[in-house]
Amino acid sequence: MNNIKLFEDKKVRSLYDSDKEIWFFSIVDIVGILTDQPNISRARNYWKVLKSRLLKEGNESVTNCNQLKSQAEKK
Repeated sequence: MNNIKLFEDKKVRSLYDSDKEIWFFSIVDIVGILTDQPNISRARNYWKVLKSRLLKEGNESVTNCNQLKSQAEKK
């Protein structure tokens, strides 16, 4: 089940894994909301830079994982 959740009128892409009974949310969408980015490409770049800085500092909260595919908003 793919869903778009709303947070303060902003869209957050999400996916529910019914086998594991767990929700997954787009970190790029969340970063964009929390940092008030004007568009998805700026949010993606912000996350990319932040992730790089965290890894250089030795922070292990960010996994070594490529982007997962998520459905983009229909225009």
